[in-house]
Amino acid sequence: MAEGRTGEGSLWGGRFEVPPAEAMVELSRSTHFDWTLAPYDVAQGKAHAAALLRAGLLDDATYSALNVGLDTLAEEVASGSFIPAPTDEDVHGALERRLVEITGEDVGGRLRAGRSRNDQVATDLRLLLLDVALSLRVELVALCEALLDQAERHHADPAPGFTHLQHAQPVTLGHEIGKHVQPFLRDLSRLADWRTRTSVSPMGAGALAGNGLGLDPVATAADLGFADSFANSIDAVTDRDFVAEFLFIAAMIGVHLSRLGEEICLWATTEFGWVKLHDEFSTGSSIMPQKKNPDSAELARGKSGRLIGDLVSVLTMLKGLPFAYNRDLQEDKEPVFDAIATLRLVLPAMTGTVATLTFRPGVAGATTADGHALATELADWLVRRGMPFRQAHEVAGRAVKAADEAGLALWELDLADVDPVLDGAHEALSVDAALVARDHPGGTAPSAVAEQLSQARAALADFG
Repeated sequence: MAEGRTGEGSLWGGRFEVPPAEAMVELSRSTHFDWTLAPYDVAQGKAHAAALLRAGLLDDATYSALNVGLDTLAEEVASGSFIPAPTDEDVHGALERRLVEITGEDVGGRLRAGRSRNDQVATDLRLLLLDVALSLRVELVALCEALLDQAERHHADPAPGFTHLQHAQPVTLGHEIGKHVQPFLRDLSRLADWRTRTSVSPMGAGALAGNGLGLDPVATAADLGFADSFANSIDAVTDRDFVAEFLFIAAMIGVHLSRLGEEICLWATTEFGWVKLHDEFSTGSSIMPQKKNPDSAELARGKSGRLIGDLVSVLTMLKGLPFAYNRDLQEDKEPVFDAIATLRLVLPAMTGTVATLTFRPGVAGATTADGHALATELADWLVRRGMPFRQAHEVAGRAVKAADEAGLALWELDLADVDPVLDGAHEALSVDAALVARDHPGGTAPSAVAEQLSQARAALADFG
């Protein structure tokens, strides 16, 4: 770096007498990950040029030359014909260096007026994540549609419901499958809510104090497609809430994918046998020829830890950070880019896994009443006849104990021998009766399940 001269590929240097040490250069360089922001940096460069023109800081000819240069730069970035050099410190320095090469310093060197890498990077990252959120929405909708397709096919097929991984009460297979749609609908709602807070432009905040050149940040925000402009210039360059919130949503999606993956793994076991995996979304064993492993579901389960780690990394970095820009904020990008790449891998694979599952309702239905899963029906039958539930629970519990001792199912027991109040209670001891009794919104009766799946389809359409 020549004395008094901005370094090649850097946006600073005039007050330094010697260049940075090689170790400092390596620590500081970020082009190996922040190059992802290049198209957005060029786009906000065009919006900033318009702001300079409106403020009378560019004449028409210079503005036109800048736009031509930025269009050329955008094409080179998109085609891959321009990539960062080893001497480029970050995406902003690399792009400015190339813009000056294309247009000359008297034109390209004017674009930096009134902006800083601080408001640039905050703007670029918001623009990228707003785009990413749209693509993730498409993937989540596709997964929900696959789940709904399966749930609708089996909305009336009986299946065991579980608590503590023990048989609890009868439900339907469609109810079991459909329960996974609801968390993903909440994820879609979170993304929509997040977009409102994220669609705020930091451009014009400068390094921290705004700009003194008469630039209009509100007009620049509109040019970039943001809904609003920043309210406080210091906060504008400091705020990474939108990154942390995005990573929280990504982590929640990961958790929901993991729970779905866990159930697919269980359903595919020999012991459960509820589903058959499609060849396209399973793998084999290197030693056991018979194996068909649910690797897509297992990897979804495993990668949730990675997504949670990305969130924790950014929250830890932000904790106690002084206001305005600090170089620590460079560490926001790799976790968020990792989360994006992870979701883009997992979501399509899980959608394909779900869509190609072959459910076996006969197998699931055969064990619906196992484990005395109809015991609650006895208690409810007594309640409908006026008995307090506390007492009804005790009576039903004695019936379960008697059935266990006799090695019988509840419906095989002479219930009146257990307690005369149970005379006639056999009418309640069927899976069909248990399902039909729960014909209320959100319940597990086939008609209620059909309605909730229809409502989920309607809610999904709002995100389509």
